[in-house]
Amino acid sequence: MKRVGPFNKELAIAIKKFAQPTPPSKDGPRVNTDINSRTILLIGAEGEKHGEIGIEEALAMAEEKGFDLVEVSPGTKPPVVKMMDYGKYKYEQQKKSAEARKRQKIIEIKEIKMRPTIDDHDYDTKMRAMKRFFEEGDKVKVTLRFRGREMAHQNIGMELLNRIQKETDSFAKIEQYPRLEGRQMQMVLAPR
Repeated sequence: MKRVGPFNKELAIAIKKFAQPTPPSKDGPRVNTDINSRTILLIGAEGEKHGEIGIEEALAMAEEKGFDLVEVSPGTKPPVVKMMDYGKYKYEQQKKSAEARKRQKIIEIKEIKMRPTIDDHDYDTKMRAMKRFFEEGDKVKVTLRFRGREMAHQNIGMELLNRIQKETDSFAKIEQYPRLEGRQMQMVLAPR
C-alpha cells in the first residue's frame, strides 16, 4: 500500500489555494458595477430618458447625483437601467411582499362529524358551526360515521347529507359529492 508523500500534500495545498470559492448568489437586480454591459439604456430618477450611453458615464452621473444604477430589464439589448436609491427600492420591495403575505388567506378544511341518527338540537348546533366556517372562508368536510348495524341503513345517512346540502345551498356549493369510504360517508362543501 502506498503512503501519501510530501509531494501530494503540497499539490493538495496548491489546489486549495487556486480553487476559487463560488461567489454568493445575489437576489434581486444587478446594481452599479455588477451590471455587465458596456452600453445601457439609462432612465433618470424622475423618469426622464437619457438614451443609450456607456456604463462608465452612467456610473459617474449616478454618483454625482447620489443614486445607484439598478438594472430593471436585463433581457433587452442594451439592458434598461434606472437611476434610483437602491436601499429605498429594496425596502419598498420588502414592504410590498410583506403586505401581500398578510393579505393572503389560507383556506382550511374544517371537519364536522355526525352520526346518521343525530338529534335535532345537535344537528342545529353543527349547522351553526358550519355556517360560521363558511363565513370565515373555509371549506367544510362533513363526515358521517356508521356503527354496527347502521351500515345496513346507508340511505338514512344519504338523506342527512342531502338535507345538509339543501340547507347550505344559498351560501355553499358541493366540491366533493357524498361517497362511502369504509364505515364513513363524506362530503366536502366550499363557500360560494
